[in-house]
Amino acid sequence: MSTRPLDPEAVRSEFPALDQAVHGHPLVYLDNAATSQKPVAVLDAIDAYYRADNANVHRGIHELSRRATESYEGARRAVAHWIGAPRPEEIVFTRGTTEALNLVAYAWGLDHVGPGDEILLSIQDHHSNLVPWQLLARRVGATLRYIELDEQGRWVLDDLDALVGERTRIVSVSHVSNALGTVNPVVDLVAEVRRRSDALVVVDGAQAVPHLPVDVSAIGCDLYAFSGHKMCGPTGIGCLWGRTEVLEAMEPFQGGGEMISIVEREGSTWAALPHKFEAGTPNIAGAVGLGAAVEWLSGVDRSAILEHERALTAYTMERLREMGGIRVFGPERVEERSGVVSFTMEGTHPHDIATILDTHGVAVRAGHHCAQLVMQRYGTSATARASFYLYNTHDDVDRLIHALQAVRAIFG
Repeated sequence: MSTRPLDPEAVRSEFPALDQAVHGHPLVYLDNAATSQKPVAVLDAIDAYYRADNANVHRGIHELSRRATESYEGARRAVAHWIGAPRPEEIVFTRGTTEALNLVAYAWGLDHVGPGDEILLSIQDHHSNLVPWQLLARRVGATLRYIELDEQGRWVLDDLDALVGERTRIVSVSHVSNALGTVNPVVDLVAEVRRRSDALVVVDGAQAVPHLPVDVSAIGCDLYAFSGHKMCGPTGIGCLWGRTEVLEAMEPFQGGGEMISIVEREGSTWAALPHKFEAGTPNIAGAVGLGAAVEWLSGVDRSAILEHERALTAYTMERLREMGGIRVFGPERVEERSGVVSFTMEGTHPHDIATILDTHGVAVRAGHHCAQLVMQRYGTSATARASFYLYNTHDDVDRLIHALQAVRAIFG
């Protein structure tokens, strides 16, 4: 599919939710790291499924079931191509990144991790990539190890020999930090882990797949998880990619219909990949919407998306420095970042910042961003976070700065 140049203003017109007023001001939506808005193409695809093709997949012989199945499996093929997966069967549909990571923790972890084994994480990670491994470690008696961060939010890998060894069973890290915007050197880390152990390597790509060119084969990891709602798709749908041999070696995460081959009185055998991990009626409309999102995004050069977001990030950081009294978190070099700018303002709580910005029609996120270890590392309980996507503009940043000036006027 040929790609078109990125024109943020033209793109913006395809997102109905952006064409509204909030508290009497045109909406400036800067909460894309939490969830993105949806283009008309995605909304229409979901509507069309429910209006014309609403039927269960795989099991029906009638025409509606055939069309629903084709749309559902077509979405799987589109996602596989989007992330460079060798086979569509390696894409497992989940409710999102969180469920995908929990699937691995239970379906692989319980059978391969035991007392004294080690799991390597990063203090930069989202809670979705921390808590499942904490639960696993507590259950089986494993030890958690952590990659630390430098002052700019980058991994400290100088002591990797001490962190990865023969007892390391799992390494699970984020491709991009949701709290700092740091783009992590996952390819380099995977190569270094491979030199030191045979650990399973898992990557949380929730903040990467919407913004960066991602090729799971080139990364070299074993499993890669991401969500649909951060990349113009609907909520409640996500994916786990896994190498065939890894997925085949895993037990099912849930039991029920669809995921079986043969059921007998004393036991059952499992369906082929990926259906072994998709028990019950799936989120068909969600998959259809995700497929439409991938198709829509495929028409835009992903490198151009990243370049545009980094230009907005650089402009935002410059304007914030000009204001003074603001601390920006994450790497100083924009080349090491995605489109996320987390900051605090002297004398003002991030929740107050977000509340006042909202009265100006500017939507940002405030809090610990499900990354409390990051907050602890930098001595703060919360930050305000502006996060960009392909439909944001420099005018949005100017509106953000103008609203922050109003915050400062209130709090002095």
